[in-house]
Amino acid sequence: MFTAHGPTLRELAVQALSSTQRGYDLLAPKFDLTPFRTPDPVLDSVARALRPLGPFAAGLDICCGTGAGTGMLRELCTDRVTGVDFSAGMLAAARAVTATSGPPAVSWVRADARSLPFEGDFDLAVSFGAFGHFLPEERPLLFAGAHAALRPGGLFAFPVLAPPGPRTRLYWALLAFDLVMRVRNALWRPQFVMYYRTFPLGGVLADLQRAGFEVRLIPLAGLGRLPGGAPRARLVIARRRD
Repeated sequence: MFTAHGPTLRELAVQALSSTQRGYDLLAPKFDLTPFRTPDPVLDSVARALRPLGPFAAGLDICCGTGAGTGMLRELCTDRVTGVDFSAGMLAAARAVTATSGPPAVSWVRADARSLPFEGDFDLAVSFGAFGHFLPEERPLLFAGAHAALRPGGLFAFPVLAPPGPRTRLYWALLAFDLVMRVRNALWRPQFVMYYRTFPLGGVLADLQRAGFEVRLIPLAGLGRLPGGAPRARLVIARRRD
């Protein structure tokens, strides 16, 4: 939930009427006071799932925002971690809140995730909560960049939540949000790209395989199960094949 010290309705409205990049520049100082920051239980569950798959020397947090995932990588990587984001404001906030004493070393890079400036530099790449900012036709660029950034055998990992069913309020709330955003982007420039229903797991797994990954799913048991017994969240583990 939003806190009393978080962004005001006016600030959120200004953000929503800005471009995606400018909107996050504006939101950055208060981002960690919003529900949009990746919750610690998610970060902890992902770290527990990844730790047995290491060791990892170098880690990359794609679309790092204010650095929540980068902090998690520091627990898993022995040498260095890098956070990359296209928002200068979010990177400034990440620098301000992320401890840098002791190994592993931390660096920040401003770049578009659809054109990452890395080539075989990392053993592990992660991303949290950012994929709604990419249209389906942009996923191949995103996954190709992650593939190129990894060393052969390196892992690209990210959590996915079980989609809500049509009998739930959340299903209709997300559907309504996406419809509002489509209308907004049809009528207003610059666009603010943020959708909740454009990242279907089947299409995502197929795109990862086409990008050169071997893919498997790991249940994130720490995040609970649905009434029917299925996990509420799973971790996508994509291993670079060559």
